[in-house]
Amino acid sequence: KKTEQELKDEEMELFTKYYMEWKGGRKGGNTSYTNIPRFYYRLPAEDEILLQKLREESRAVFLQRKSRELLDNEELQNLWFLLDKHQTSPMIGEEAMINYENFLKVGEKAGPKCKQFFTAKIFAKLLHNDPYGRISIMQFFNYVMRKG
Repeated sequence: KKTEQELKDEEMELFTKYYMEWKGGRKGGNTSYTNIPRFYYRLPAEDEILLQKLREESRAVFLQRKSRELLDNEELQNLWFLLDKHQTSPMIGEEAMINYENFLKVGEKAGPKCKQFFTAKIFAKLLHNDPYGRISIMQFFNYVMRKG
């Protein structure tokens, strides 16, 4: 026959075993949640001056980087000139059009900042019922101005 202490020890051992299984301590279980990166960081308190300065500085660097990615006025004018130069005839009314081949040529000449806009996916997104498989130069330019 077991003593009262042995029963308590056995109970504690079983409790620990089942608790660890329930909590996720079992081996071979789904542990993908341990690989999820942290995505939320609390804002620094007013007395955490160093953390506030770090946050301000990192935000400023981020905004500067994003600003450098934007096309300036001269680059936009150059892009419009290249698109206009490589338009594909015939025009639809007043609307200048460009085919995919010329679209890619403009993409090569436009420069590294514009490269992100000259993809097949974007061309296909702007392609609408044109019998010659072309997109509107104006629609593409407006897309670049909105997204860039």
